[in-house]
Amino acid sequence: MKRCDRRAQMKLSFGMMFSIILIVIFLIFTFFAIKTLLGMNDTVKIGQFYDSLQDDVDKVWKASQGSQEKTYNLPQKIKKVCFVDYGESRERGLSTNTDMYEELRPGYHTNENVIFFPLESGGDLSSFYIQHIDIVKITENDDPLCFENRKGKITLNIEKEYGTQLVTIN
Repeated sequence: MKRCDRRAQMKLSFGMMFSIILIVIFLIFTFFAIKTLLGMNDTVKIGQFYDSLQDDVDKVWKASQGSQEKTYNLPQKIKKVCFVDYGESRERGLSTNTDMYEELRPGYHTNENVIFFPLESGGDLSSFYIQHIDIVKITENDDPLCFENRKGKITLNIEKEYGTQLVTIN
């Protein structure tokens, strides 16, 4: 009698193994590209927020008086947008929220007046300078004055009173 050996053997050719390795590499590259694009989406939102806020402040600043309430979109990882004055108010001792004031200090480099909290949430755009706002008046009662980001949206009231030169935000 002939003995029949029926063991399963799996033979993969070099071409098949190379194809599997290439598929894995392409999948890794695809996930990396998607992650990068999603990160760029947050950067674009922050850039649009800065441009829109500056444009809206400029519109009110050019008028003799005015007030408008605007809603802006931001990434949800940004919890708060804070207007802070590291010049005038600190000298006058008006910092009412000392813990938050000191926590935001590393985000201040030269003359920024808007800082995102937490600091690393804005990436490279974690702080910037908005022109034509009266930061001393804005932070008169609360320094820093922070607005909470709720579900990716923040609402600011931009106004200028008759006879004033700068815009306030509250």
